[in-house]
Amino acid sequence: MADGSVFKRCSCRGSDGRKLGNRCPQLRRTGGAWSPTHGRWAYQLELPTHPGQPRRQLRRSTFDSRDAATTDRDHAKSLLALAGDDPGVAAEIADLLLAVASGAPLPDRDTIARRVRAGLPATAATTVGEYLHSWLAARRGIEPATVMTYASHIRIHLVPHLGDIPLVKLRVEHIEAMFTAIADRNTAIEIARQSDDPAIRDSARGLRPTRPSTMHRIRATLRKALNDAIRRSNNRLIDFNPAAHVELPSATRPKARVWTANAVQKWRGTGERPSPVMVWTPQQAGEFLDYAEDHDIVLYPLFVLIVHRGLRRGEAIGLTDTAVDLDNALISVTQQLTTHGYTPVIKKVKSESGNRVASLDSFTHAALRAHHARRAQWKLACGAAWPDTGLFFVQPDGQPWHPHAVTDRFEALVRDSGLPPIRLHDLRHCAATYLKAAGADLKDIQELLGHSSLAMTDIYTSVIAELDIERAKAEAAAKLVPRRQRRGQAA
Repeated sequence: MADGSVFKRCSCRGSDGRKLGNRCPQLRRTGGAWSPTHGRWAYQLELPTHPGQPRRQLRRSTFDSRDAATTDRDHAKSLLALAGDDPGVAAEIADLLLAVASGAPLPDRDTIARRVRAGLPATAATTVGEYLHSWLAARRGIEPATVMTYASHIRIHLVPHLGDIPLVKLRVEHIEAMFTAIADRNTAIEIARQSDDPAIRDSARGLRPTRPSTMHRIRATLRKALNDAIRRSNNRLIDFNPAAHVELPSATRPKARVWTANAVQKWRGTGERPSPVMVWTPQQAGEFLDYAEDHDIVLYPLFVLIVHRGLRRGEAIGLTDTAVDLDNALISVTQQLTTHGYTPVIKKVKSESGNRVASLDSFTHAALRAHHARRAQWKLACGAAWPDTGLFFVQPDGQPWHPHAVTDRFEALVRDSGLPPIRLHDLRHCAATYLKAAGADLKDIQELLGHSSLAMTDIYTSVIAELDIERAKAEAAAKLVPRRQRRGQAA
């Protein structure tokens, strides 16, 4: 790389009206030394070119001293040196230098160095959107479901709100503004849903608010991505993670509520659910199972298993023949059939505590025995066309169940039965609730549900106070407190 030359130039014009530049005779004193009072200091530096392009030079002037011009020239040379032996990168950096306006400072060397080390173009600042997409594409060794969650957060929230901001300029205020906008959208959806105008209500149809727990996960995705931008020695694009300094309201889990008579009555009139997580009373659960037995005998035993033994959807669908021991009334939960996007996949249970053995009550045992016998008839009817999936719950043609299809069938049964709505996963809450009401302690319920901690189990069983059996206990306790007999009150 050429050292470049440092010199003086001025704005004087010759007799032809053209600027003299560094040819002005007043720039030199007698003897050849530079004049201390005339002109400004400047430098000229030969620049790399793209293939097929003519030579080009960087010329910068308006410096007050020779030292200032020399320092700026050396800065330019240090930027060009970042390219090493790569002529393409060198030409890109030269493009960047030529694009700097006269009098404006040259780009920060560390910023350009990070871009070059990361393999990013040197000529433009990396935006948050560009970085997040490249970060996601480089992720390795994580669950496909986690990748899908990251991609969803990036596509729906992070890029629309932050994507155009240069990564090095991302600040806490930008991220806080994103979450404020998300909260404002939530408010707008709720206002539209409660409007007296049918057209306004329809405008919110299909729109889902972003819950606090999801906001925490969005922040976690951004924080992880920015931490990686800092942590990797060959890709240190930033030195500060603003996502780590954003505070959000506590993402408390929604409290489970029971479909009491009053709640059902209000729901029938307004369609309002007291909580996103709802639990049927034992009577309502019984009505559902009776209805399912009459209208969907194929999936009825699976619903019985979830209601009484609290399996997750994927755990129930993923049960294998070898995992169901009908002779000893036991099941072994070791895997689940879940989805990546819409594609069904078999994977291990969520945690070591989820790998468990559960006893079958007589009702569930009978339902599974009947299903086993019914399945043998299906297999006989299909003959050689029957696929050997190894799964216990299959369709009448022997094919595995798609998890989404099971959910769709469940929701259709609930709707047609006239019962108040709950999610398929809420049957698991029902199982925990009924076990607690029947006298099981939290440790027993934790082991049955495959929870890693009692805290999660306690959340599942916190609705017991609303069940009749617990209400009776509350009534008995209240009667222990003596009260004064009021006039007209029955003794």
